[in-house]
Amino acid sequence: MKRALLVGVDHYDNYNNLGGCANDAQALHPLLSRNEDDSPNLDCRLITARDSSTSVTREELLTRVEELLAPGADFAMLYFAGHGAPSNDDVALVTSDGAGHTPGVTFSEVIDRINRSAVAEVIVILDCCFSGGATTISALGNNLANLRSGLSVLTASRGDQVSMETPHGRGLFSTYLEGGLDGGAADVLGHVNVSGLYAYLSESFGAWEQRPTFKANIDRLHDVRHCDPRVPLHTLRKLTEWFPQPGDDFPLDPSYEPTEEPDHPAHEEIFSGLQKFRACRLVEPIDEDHMYYAAMNSTGCRLTPLGMHYWQLVKAGRI
Repeated sequence: MKRALLVGVDHYDNYNNLGGCANDAQALHPLLSRNEDDSPNLDCRLITARDSSTSVTREELLTRVEELLAPGADFAMLYFAGHGAPSNDDVALVTSDGAGHTPGVTFSEVIDRINRSAVAEVIVILDCCFSGGATTISALGNNLANLRSGLSVLTASRGDQVSMETPHGRGLFSTYLEGGLDGGAADVLGHVNVSGLYAYLSESFGAWEQRPTFKANIDRLHDVRHCDPRVPLHTLRKLTEWFPQPGDDFPLDPSYEPTEEPDHPAHEEIFSGLQKFRACRLVEPIDEDHMYYAAMNSTGCRLTPLGMHYWQLVKAGRI
């Protein structure tokens, strides 16, 4: 069983109101609750505070976090978008009723509940100012800054940075996160995991902008979402048929190109698959810039290092 708690707080009694956090949580909800093929993914609970009638209090946030981490699930995700406030080498997730010395729920309080939880895999994603402070020694509550096994923390900024909103009523980090979940961070097989999301997000920000941070203590990567494979799996399994050894070349000639006469359906079908591999950087044409010219000039194509990696996966029966 997989759960997710999505929290977006725009309304505050004692802080400046925000304009994009509830929108961010709302936008991520359909992507996390369903995979691209519309199969069920995470069982999501969405909590947003757009005005005083929908405030998210400190007590409510703590209660919802405890429910998220209760027994019965093997995977849990916490997403929080709102104000973040530095708090004694920690960071507080500011709630609608936050004020003074109690701005909200500190990350050390969240960590305490994660450490006591039986849920094996937990991902925390924070889109708030100073969110990188969530993985300091003080926030983690130990002297080594260790994350417990199975925990990943992805944050929108370093501990000394603010997290920006766009002019269109969205958080900049969460806008990019949405793109990553919608396929931008997917691998060839369609897997979207937290490591791929971080790589995608890190590339989305420049050297002078907020810098996402990522810390994890994991021995395997669980899917956050699954998208359609970039290459159909039945085609991907042809890697070991078309390239009997990973260092082999695949010879091409004009009969593989669909525009050439006479038609050769079998060759054209193979060439279509090879072009899909090329689009995913699994193969490269030999001595040509394009697969078309590799066929017309009778050179061929070969596996790239990434293609050799997927060749090994097919050979091992893992695809």
